[in-house]
Amino acid sequence: MPPAVRLRAAVALTGRFPALAGADLIVERGEVVVVQGPNGAGKTTLLRFCAGLLVPSSGEASVLGYDLYRERQEVRRRVGLLGHSSFLYDDLSVDENMRFAARAARVPVGDIDDAAQMMGLGGRLQRTAVGRLSAGQRRRAALAVLVARRPELWLLDEPHASLDAAARSLLGDLVVAAAAGGASVLLVSHEPEASLELATRVVTMAGGRVVPADRVVPADRVVPAEMGSGANVA
Repeated sequence: MPPAVRLRAAVALTGRFPALAGADLIVERGEVVVVQGPNGAGKTTLLRFCAGLLVPSSGEASVLGYDLYRERQEVRRRVGLLGHSSFLYDDLSVDENMRFAARAARVPVGDIDDAAQMMGLGGRLQRTAVGRLSAGQRRRAALAVLVARRPELWLLDEPHASLDAAARSLLGDLVVAAAAGGASVLLVSHEPEASLELATRVVTMAGGRVVPADRVVPADRVVPAEMGSGANVA
């Protein structure tokens, strides 16, 4: 079985700017990899790239055995991205969002009620339009959608944001269970106490690249290679 992520000298452009500037990374099945680094290092870009939302410009790039040059649609169906945006439809209910996501991923919809209940969104809340939910409830709804999709690769960008203590604990349980079931997890977080305890491995990014382990320096001393170019990579 191929690795969940295989990048070799992978470059991705936003405009003319190399948001990924030759990234090398392998994530095996069942790994929970925490990605750290300063603002502007390319962490969010890496997740979006692995979700098939950015086209490689050069290098080698595959996710779940699919080539990111030619098979991004297959990648998108099999991964779950939880980003700063919820990617939910405000005018649809939680239930409708979950059903839509499950059908798009071509997975059964039978576990939707269980996923909603798990995230504290059963009953009336499950029938409520997402646009009427609080920030914390929207985050829970995004997690419920992720669970409903049953992704083989979880891509989590600051997943603890807007979650209360109970939901944070539940998120940790979901990550552990996903990895135990053979899924892989790439997680970006500025809250090390909440993320590092979940990690099987930690990688560091700077300047759109994954820093070799023997070259990692403290985050407050890392200066991205593109600093001063005027670009802003999350």
